[in-house]
Amino acid sequence: MQDKGLPERPLSGARVLITRSPERSLALVDALQAAGASALLLPLIDFERAPDQHSLDVACDALGAGAFDWLVVSSATTVHVLTAKSAERGLSPAQWIPPATRIAAVGAATRRLLEDQGLEVALMPEEDQSAAGLLAVWPGGDGKVLLPQADIASPRLAGGLSAAGSKVTAVTAYRTVDYPAAAERRLAIPGVSRGADRQPPSYALLTPENAAAELAAGRLDAVIAASPSAARRIHELSPLRGCRFVAIGRSTADQADALGLPVAAIAAEPSPNGLVAAVVAALRITEDAGGEPP
Repeated sequence: MQDKGLPERPLSGARVLITRSPERSLALVDALQAAGASALLLPLIDFERAPDQHSLDVACDALGAGAFDWLVVSSATTVHVLTAKSAERGLSPAQWIPPATRIAAVGAATRRLLEDQGLEVALMPEEDQSAAGLLAVWPGGDGKVLLPQADIASPRLAGGLSAAGSKVTAVTAYRTVDYPAAAERRLAIPGVSRGADRQPPSYALLTPENAAAELAAGRLDAVIAASPSAARRIHELSPLRGCRFVAIGRSTADQADALGLPVAAIAAEPSPNGLVAAVVAALRITEDAGGEPP
C-alpha cells in the first residue's frame, strides 16, 4: 500500500551512482527508475576465479561427500561459484549438496539465488544481514562448517563460528579485483531473464574520471556502495560534496566511517527495494536539514 506521505515516485529527478558492473545492477537500476531516479553506473570492483582451484575443489568434493554439517554462504557471488562447481561435476546444486547439510545465508539476494537452485536455507538473520547478524543467530555446537568466501573477506565470520565451537573450513571461492577483471579469469555471472516483452533499463556508464567530474559539479544525489572495497574506491573520488553515501551492510558503513565518509543510510536489506528505500531515506535527511530535494 502506498504511504500517503510518500510520492509514488519518491526519487523523481534524483541521479544515483551505482558502483557495480552492469550485469549485477539491472534489477537495482529497474527499481531506481520505477522510483523516478536516473541511474549512473561506475563499476569499481570485479571478480575472478580463485587462484587456488585445487583447494576449492578439495573442499567442494568434501561438501558433495557429506563431510560438512553446515554450508555458510555470505554473498550472492559465492552462490555463482558453487553453481559453477556443481555444473563441473555434471550435477545441479540440489543434486550435489546433500540434504543433511544445512545451509546458512546472509542477505535476501543470496537466499533467493540458493532457493532458485532448489536449495533450502535453514538459517538467515532476520534483520542485520551481516557476519555479525549471522553470528547472533548461530546455534553453536561442534559441527563441521564449510565457509567459501572472497579473498578479502574479514576474518570475523570464521573467527566467530570457531569461537562458537564449530570446526570451520574457510576457503577462497573468488578473488576481488579492480574493474574490469582479466577476461580469461573473470567470474561469469548469469544474466537475468526479463521476458520477451521487456527491455533492459537504461543507464549511463561512467569512468572514475567522469564520476569525479559529476561529484565536483554537484550533479549526483546519492552513491550506493556494496562492499568495503567499493567504499575505499569511492573515497578516492571524494569529496562527495552533496552526494549522499548509501551503504549495503554494516561492514561497508564501518569502512566508510573509518575513511571519514559520512554515511547517510544503511540498507535494511540488500535487495533493490531495500536499496531504493535507503536512498529515499538518505535524501530525506538532506531535505530535512534544509537542503534541496532531488
